[in-house]
Amino acid sequence: MWNSDLIETMEFDNLITQAVVTMEGAFNRQESRGGHAREDFSDRDDENWMKHTLTYVDDNQKSVSIDYRPVHDFTLTNEVSYIKPKARVY
Repeated sequence: MWNSDLIETMEFDNLITQAVVTMEGAFNRQESRGGHAREDFSDRDDENWMKHTLTYVDDNQKSVSIDYRPVHDFTLTNEVSYIKPKARVY
């Protein structure tokens, strides 16, 4: 017998965990970039924030660890050149 309530509960638990790490990562990033916009940090800051945010939640789901990895500024082929990032303007 298929227990859809159990599956939905597990999916909900996963979504809540993903929401928590997303909020922690967004709160820690002190800039506005793309879809991530903050009123207290309205401009993008490539010098300090041109990096990927990696977030991890502990096994007890009590705390979130944040780490970073650099953004690659190259392509994997010589047929396409790297496009430098720029501010979005609307």
